[in-house]
Amino acid sequence: MTRSVLAELDAVLCIARRGSFTAAALELGISTTSLSNAVAKLERRLGIRLFNRTTRSVSITEAGKAFVERVAPAMTDIHDAMLAAQSLQATPTGTLRINAFASAAREVMAPLVLAFMQRYPHVHVDLVTEGRIVDIVAAGFDLGLRPLDLVPSDMIALPLGRARRNVVVASPDFLGTYGTPVEPADLYRYPCIRARLPNGALLRWRFEKDDQPAQIDVQGALTLDEPSLVRIAAQAGVGLGYIMEADVRDDIAAGRLVCVLEDWTPTLAPLALYYPGRKNPPAAFSAFLQVAREFANG
Repeated sequence: MTRSVLAELDAVLCIARRGSFTAAALELGISTTSLSNAVAKLERRLGIRLFNRTTRSVSITEAGKAFVERVAPAMTDIHDAMLAAQSLQATPTGTLRINAFASAAREVMAPLVLAFMQRYPHVHVDLVTEGRIVDIVAAGFDLGLRPLDLVPSDMIALPLGRARRNVVVASPDFLGTYGTPVEPADLYRYPCIRARLPNGALLRWRFEKDDQPAQIDVQGALTLDEPSLVRIAAQAGVGLGYIMEADVRDDIAAGRLVCVLEDWTPTLAPLALYYPGRKNPPAAFSAFLQVAREFANG
């Protein structure tokens, strides 16, 4: 079986799994045109149409369903054999695909991902960030990165162990003008920078002290959907911001931002890498887990 036929079969299986040429192309790392050409070549080779497609939708044909049902187990065996061979590599190579929340990716980018790439320069890391939780197996990812309490129960989790929390910050000039809030209820009297979640809802600021939780729907003239913009606005004195401590730790140390209500901001669940059980994982996958364990224990 030639390499091009394997690529064509992978393309068909990916489209059938994702239900979209665009999504399949993103997963496979090729253009939609290349993907469409691969499917067309296989259809000509087989003499059947595998998909009905228009500019707006794609659906698998009955012949396509029968073909996928027969081919999928065989392709799984082929890929398992390839992974078994790759697991014996002396030098890890290949591509490692990771799905993560953007905030989680920022926390581990330098100390874990870049450190891994420096140690294993022949491995390509494809890091995809998004706010929603995805099925990493169905979406073709090797690993996911999320807070431990959001890891699916059927996955193996590797907690990274670093303390995490949200903090309320403001510029020194802002606090000089408005004063410093002492408890969460004080926030109703302050201009705040509101944050919008990926699902469109406004973030409620969460606090806890002495086992007493509080949630505040803050008010303010600015609403943002990207933490880096909240950081910029807080530095400019627009209002109080609620942001992951890891995103503003350097600003706090340099005095550009001041942390308030510290005794009200509890520790959050640690980040965790997670993945399904795998037979004969590729050398690159095993190497990344080893670097992750060192990071967690460091």
